[in-house]
Amino acid sequence: MVVIRLQRRGTKKAPHHRIVAMERQRPQGGRALEILGYYDPSYEPPKFSLDESRLGFWVSSGAQVSPALASLVKRFKKVSVATIKS
Repeated sequence: MVVIRLQRRGTKKAPHHRIVAMERQRPQGGRALEILGYYDPSYEPPKFSLDESRLGFWVSSGAQVSPALASLVKRFKKVSVATIKS
């Protein structure tokens, strides 16, 4: 099963994240099927970029969105993941 989640990158005490589509069984730092965007909380305001068309493709293909990513999408894009599914 494919899941869309955050992949932690960066260094100790200076993390940033990639938004990736991965197989559920792969480890957090494993190889991703596709990179959909990024999230960097170290800036003020935090940097957030997401390819919504690719997110919609993966969700329509049956991928699940992690709860952490769903809250980030809701916070920064002002849309819910349920809206992208349609």
